[in-house]
Amino acid sequence: MKHFFLISSNPELFKLFKDIYPQAQWSVSERGAGAIEYLFNDPPELLIVDNDLDDLKGLELIRLFKSENVYRQVPAIICLNQDDLPHDIDFAHLEADDFLLKPIEKNIALARLNLTMARAARALDANPLTKLPGNTSIIHKIQNLIDRKENFALAYADLDHFKSFNDKYGFSRGDEVLMMTARVIVNTIRAFAGMNSFVGHIGGDDFVFIVPPEKVENVCKVIIQNFDSIVPNFYDPEDREQGFIRSTDRQGKIQTFPIMALSIAVVFNHNAKLSHYGEAAQIAMNLKKLAKKNPRSCYVMDQRKSS
Repeated sequence: MKHFFLISSNPELFKLFKDIYPQAQWSVSERGAGAIEYLFNDPPELLIVDNDLDDLKGLELIRLFKSENVYRQVPAIICLNQDDLPHDIDFAHLEADDFLLKPIEKNIALARLNLTMARAARALDANPLTKLPGNTSIIHKIQNLIDRKENFALAYADLDHFKSFNDKYGFSRGDEVLMMTARVIVNTIRAFAGMNSFVGHIGGDDFVFIVPPEKVENVCKVIIQNFDSIVPNFYDPEDREQGFIRSTDRQGKIQTFPIMALSIAVVFNHNAKLSHYGEAAQIAMNLKKLAKKNPRSCYVMDQRKSS
C-alpha cells in the first residue's frame, strides 16, 4: 500500500484527498514544523502540502525537505490558491514537482497525483548518464510484452574491451563512448522501428533494445556499422593506427587489447515462447558468449524453433 503524507490545517482538504485516493495509507499533519522530523524519519511515497500553513509557507517546507539529498526523489505536490499565481512563485526554481489550484477538482487531482508518481518513478529509474530507462523499466517492459503474448525481438548489446579503454583513457572518456553508443542505438532504432520500439540502459556498457522481429536484423547491421565507423575516433591517433592499446588486465599484467567492438545477442518471443523475462536474459547470456568469440562487432540470433 502506498504511503501518502498531507500537510494541511484544513480538514476538508484531507477528506477530499482521502476520497480521491482511498487505496493509499494517509498520514496528516496540521503544522509544517512538526511534520519535518516525521518526514525525515518515515519518508512517504508522495508528499502533498497546502501552501497555507500557520507556521510557514508550504513551498518553504518542501524546500527544506528536498534540501536533504536522500529525499530529493520523493515527489511533492503543492496546493495553491488562485491568487498565489503568477507573481509570487518562481517556477524555474520551484522545488515542488507539481501543483494543484484550489478549489481542487477530484478528477484533475487524481490524474495529477498519478502523473506525478509515474514521472518520479521514471526519473528515479533512468540511467544518470544516458537518461535511458533503467533496470526496473526494462524488466517491466519485457514482462508486459510477454504477458500480452506479443511477438518481439529483444536484443542485449554490450561493448567488448571497454574496461581496458577505461583503464587507459579514464572514466570521462569512457562515458563519452557510452553516450555515443546510446545515441547510435536510439537513432538507428528511431529510423527503422519508430514507435514500436524500446531502448534501455542496464548499466555500465550493457544496453537493451526491443523491435519488431522482422526489423531486428537490419537494425543490428546498421548499429554495428555506425558504431564501428565512429568508435576508433575515441582513441589516440597512435593507438588508432596500430589497431590496439596496451593496458593492464585483471591479473595486473600488461596486455594488448583491440579496438572496442559491439556484441549483440537477439532473443525472439515467437508464438508466446517466453513466460518470464528471466528466460530471455538467460538465453541472451548464452548467445553473448558466442558473440564474444568473434573479435569484431557482431550479432547472434536465437535460432531455436518456437514450440
